[in-house]
Amino acid sequence: MAVTGLSLVAFLLVHAGINACIFFNDGGETFNHAAEFMAHNWLIRSAEIGLFLGLLLHIVQGLSLTASNNQKRNSKYGASAGNANSKWYSRSMGILGSLLLIFLVMHLKHFWVVSRFTDAIQETAGSTLFDEMVVVFADPLPVIVYVIGCISLAYHLLHGFQSAFQSLGINHPAYTPIIKSIGIGFSIIVPLVFAAMPIAMHLGWIQ
Repeated sequence: MAVTGLSLVAFLLVHAGINACIFFNDGGETFNHAAEFMAHNWLIRSAEIGLFLGLLLHIVQGLSLTASNNQKRNSKYGASAGNANSKWYSRSMGILGSLLLIFLVMHLKHFWVVSRFTDAIQETAGSTLFDEMVVVFADPLPVIVYVIGCISLAYHLLHGFQSAFQSLGINHPAYTPIIKSIGIGFSIIVPLVFAAMPIAMHLGWIQ
């Protein structure tokens, strides 16, 4: 879980950087150049396969871990200390992960599948991935789902980022607070960038 999780963290950083190119507000020119490079670079395309397999493994591991934890406790505790011992989002990683999975399926359907395996972009939205974004985010429903997905991502990362390092044994009073601070910043900034994109496009701030 830790290794696949951190590989997905690295992907999120790159993905957010590429997508944030829309904020140049140049009709998608910068974004399209970046997306074109990512789509046709053989090294990145090879890594994409490994990343997708890692994502599937992370999902399977998460479901297995949640099921295992539930089986180990046949009955719930008589009383709960609430946030005294752990935050609610650290106890709700299964639910947050499920919400993320729903968001991910929609995201892949909207962009990854149509750009990699079909000609739907050229046929329905013009000729670029930016054009597809304009069409998708004109509808408020995907915007709402994306924002909910980004909120789930933020809380998922808030626990998962630091937890991954701890699971790998990288846990020390000298640098654990630094990792925690970086994790909090990452958990806020990256989902915020992702959420800002559909909102800005829907409201017409990005042309």
